[in-house]
Amino acid sequence: MKRVAIIGGGITGLCSAYYLVKAGYDVTIVDKGNITKGASFINAGYVTPSHFVPIAEPGMINQGIKWMFNNSSPFYIKPRWDIDFFKWSWYFKKSSTKHKVAKAIPVLKELNEKSRDLYAEMLESLDFEFHMERKGLLMVYKSAKNEEHEGHIAEKGKELGLDVKVLDKKALHDLEPQFSDDVIGGVHYECDAHSTPNLFMKNLKKWLEDKGVKFVLEETVSGLEVDGKTIKAIHTSKNTIEADEFIMAAGSWTFPLAKKLGLNIPIQPGKGYSMSITRETNINLPAILTEAKVAVTPMKGFTRFAGTMELSGDNNIILPNRVEAIANAASNYYSGFTLTPEEKQSATSGLRPVSPDGLPFIGKSSKFRNLNIAAGHAMMGWSLGPITGKLISEIVEGNHTSVLLEPFDLERF
Repeated sequence: MKRVAIIGGGITGLCSAYYLVKAGYDVTIVDKGNITKGASFINAGYVTPSHFVPIAEPGMINQGIKWMFNNSSPFYIKPRWDIDFFKWSWYFKKSSTKHKVAKAIPVLKELNEKSRDLYAEMLESLDFEFHMERKGLLMVYKSAKNEEHEGHIAEKGKELGLDVKVLDKKALHDLEPQFSDDVIGGVHYECDAHSTPNLFMKNLKKWLEDKGVKFVLEETVSGLEVDGKTIKAIHTSKNTIEADEFIMAAGSWTFPLAKKLGLNIPIQPGKGYSMSITRETNINLPAILTEAKVAVTPMKGFTRFAGTMELSGDNNIILPNRVEAIANAASNYYSGFTLTPEEKQSATSGLRPVSPDGLPFIGKSSKFRNLNIAAGHAMMGWSLGPITGKLISEIVEGNHTSVLLEPFDLERF
């Protein structure tokens, strides 16, 4: 039986293992944590064909510079001297053109739709229990400026064939009465779904263990053993893991690992925050509060408030004013709702792996015949987990892939 070693136990790593196990491979997963926290556990749980516009939009760099010295802003860049970050920023700027965004839109839309369908297949197969509902996603706004912006995106969504409706104030409040009076309207992407990430991760991990997948946890990869164009083994602080194929799906840590092999996979960690509220909120539908860029999701047993993009390097520091910004958004958009000091104190963070152009890196390395990379999904990692795992399985097997891989080329930078 062919052996596969996966570096990274997030959504991408576990989904890759899922499809490889089904294809008959002997799989080992190596992770520096214990697979109980991080971005794959604290995200908003969205499965989002509606998220077809990449983060590298025209004007985003200028907006980031404006927000740079306000560390409670939705998109915060911490000023720091870091050559790798400067290079990433330059790639980001070069990617933020109308032409490149237009090329990325149909690619992201196709990936998200295929991934949503794979989630549905997983749910129907009864391989393991998890929660997913298709209630759609609301993009709600308080200002005429955001109403116009979201309206343009909705029109593009309709052109792409997505199920989307623009709602006036009355229609929105009829659908979700909890919104405050100054929320003037929204866009309802009925094509979207949502899930409960920690339930999915826990049960998928158990399913993999039951199928014989070996987990090497709380061990940092110290190096990879190379023989010419072949990776022979992963070395950790305690173990050596040999395999025939290797998958690098280590999220924001993919860049430094790839760098050890002389590969340039430019990824920056983008910190996000979330709070899970276990009391009754009466919130029925997932929503993004567009001015604040805060995501709200009614999950199984709790409501999650998540958001912000913070480019401040590899750290898990919780900045209280960023937590406060999310809490303020909750109070400002939902009538009579306030997060308690204890709920704000429970805030946690995770690092999203952000590529410069908003597209993931998925493919086989040209430098090493048995090295495959799957990382850089930014804020769509949860949504794109299943399709990425499926693609990795197809690449390892040498099969025709479900989508063309050219946009995700490992060497495009």
